[in-house]
Amino acid sequence: MSSATHINMMRGRDLPIAVSKGPIQVAGMVHRLLTLTGTLVVLMCLPASASSSQWHESEGGAVRLITAGTPDARGRLKGALEIRLKPGWKTYWRDPGPSGIPPQLDISRSTNVEDTEIFYPPPERIDDGFSQAAGYASSVSLPITFMLEQPGAPTLIKAEVLLGICQTICVPLQADITLDPAEAPDELRDLALVTAAYSALPPSPRADFRLQEAKIEGDRLLVEASVPKAARTTDLFVASGGGYLFGQPKQISREAGKITFSIKLHEKPEDPSPAAGFAYTLTADGESVAGEFQLP
Repeated sequence: MSSATHINMMRGRDLPIAVSKGPIQVAGMVHRLLTLTGTLVVLMCLPASASSSQWHESEGGAVRLITAGTPDARGRLKGALEIRLKPGWKTYWRDPGPSGIPPQLDISRSTNVEDTEIFYPPPERIDDGFSQAAGYASSVSLPITFMLEQPGAPTLIKAEVLLGICQTICVPLQADITLDPAEAPDELRDLALVTAAYSALPPSPRADFRLQEAKIEGDRLLVEASVPKAARTTDLFVASGGGYLFGQPKQISREAGKITFSIKLHEKPEDPSPAAGFAYTLTADGESVAGEFQLP
């Protein structure tokens, strides 16, 4: 990602990117609760260390950045964006839907950080009575991988974070965070928090639980998925991108473990790229899988 890359939050453009090496721009306004082990609960009582930033608070919650360990041979350093929500408040998935702000992270002022990637635990469908959004209705940690330019060189993370945090109103949370991951790389509490964040990510699709086919018919994207036959509740979350703007998936048929979803195409490119990939998360009775699909 070059230093000229900017986050484009305009709906109807490419999928809102969660990471930027340029200035953040704001436009329009199931999480799984982590079950921590007894060891982690004890570690949570330890004082804050230099490998976690201070909390940055707003009316509806707070955010901080954590790193753990040292970079691997390829320069990848693990971390997490820890989001603490007050009761009744929510934040958003990588593609919230028609409204909402996905998490954004600008690392352009960092030293020795080339790029980052944010990962997402399974979201839930949040209905406020006016619209639906994909997001999290309770506190959540988003795993982050920092890609360093040189694994052994001094590193300083300077991140500008922007989150949409909403109740009946939305109060964007913006924070400037500075963190030196070399200060306390072996801090056990931070390692436990980062490990728990990565453990909460959806696994890869499997034969009986996956997206099977996606195709465009008219102004609709039809998606066929396999889910466990005994599943009672299912949902599909699809991230817009490649010039496509997707609506909310609606289940239109189900038979013997096969479900078909219909998704309104609000916008589509005149000359679509066959290489474009679209991230999805499929949920069923508290289970989830995540992957990518391409359109024919």
